[in-house]
Amino acid sequence: MPPPNQRRRAALADAAIALLAESGVHGVTHRAVERRAGLPTGTASNYFRSREALLVAAAERVGELHYADMDAAGSTYRPPPAAGTRERAAELIAGSLLTAATVHRDRYLAIFELRLESLRRPALADVLHGLLRRSVAVTTGHHADLGLQIPPEAVPTLVTLYGGALFTLVSSAPDEITPERTREVATAIVRAALG
Repeated sequence: MPPPNQRRRAALADAAIALLAESGVHGVTHRAVERRAGLPTGTASNYFRSREALLVAAAERVGELHYADMDAAGSTYRPPPAAGTRERAAELIAGSLLTAATVHRDRYLAIFELRLESLRRPALADVLHGLLRRSVAVTTGHHADLGLQIPPEAVPTLVTLYGGALFTLVSSAPDEITPERTREVATAIVRAALG
């Protein structure tokens, strides 16, 4: 049997993410995902045998996209001269929050829908816990790569506060999400996590 077509798998997961953002978890069915992706009937069940597997794939895809965004932000980030660790961390977090809550809003609406659904689906909960652990590890690595002097034990708090702030922003009216607001929130996150 040939390996699965990764592009098609990603298209199905992306369609599931869009449906999660639009309709919630109940809007995600194999048929709805196929229609949204423009693929023939039966395609989704060939890749994902159950609805839960489809939800897990959507969660994994959000993680994959998020980490790619983190890599891109880290590779293009140029700190302002003489900025300290706290200022640099706040700037990175503010940019990430702004992009996540605007450009990628659907992605994070989807992950919050999945987080609630994971209370009833242990397999989904396991995947989301794994993504959280990976987020802590990836964030710690990014800090080291960028020369940020953030103690590794502070990273879980940063990630948790970031998630709470992102939920608040994503569930706000779009016109309430501004660079100034995200900068204020990011500064508060850094202050709370680093003391």
